[in-house]
Amino acid sequence: MALARTPRGTWIEAGLRALAAGGPDAVRIEPLAQALGVSKGGFYGYFANRDALLTEMLDTWEREVTEAVIEHVDGGGGDGRSKLERLFTLVAASDEEAVRGTAVDLAIREWARRDAAVAERLRRVDNRRMDYLRALFASFCPDPADVEVRCMLTFSVRIGAHVVAADHGAHSRADVMALTRQWLLR
Repeated sequence: MALARTPRGTWIEAGLRALAAGGPDAVRIEPLAQALGVSKGGFYGYFANRDALLTEMLDTWEREVTEAVIEHVDGGGGDGRSKLERLFTLVAASDEEAVRGTAVDLAIREWARRDAAVAERLRRVDNRRMDYLRALFASFCPDPADVEVRCMLTFSVRIGAHVVAADHGAHSRADVMALTRQWLLR
């Protein structure tokens, strides 16, 4: 009986986990194969080399944090507020995922500081995310300046809340995030 090959997506997810844990230098073929419990020979059935894996990791990340999220949110129908509610719920639930999690996002941001091609891709992804937020907020906020502020705050909270270590007095972090969500949707 033939052994099943490790799926291409499994290699990509393992690469994204390694990226989140240690940056692009941590994405190495042999350690990925060891983590997956397979030989590295299967890797070369899918990827020409490490750079090809890195490119596909970025392609997967870009697709999953933009178009896949937008399709999911829009697929539920409703007005801008209900779509934002769905978006906020989806984003909160995806924090531990290999592809959509904040750890990967932060790792790619750090990588982009040293790699111009990654920085350009990050700019494209961030612009796509911001454009989508603008469309949703503009559906119930008539003031373009208010729309831009809400978009920036939404995006900043998504990225930055995970690196802020401050206490919130009588409130838990979850309480503050719920209050932030309510404020943004008013």
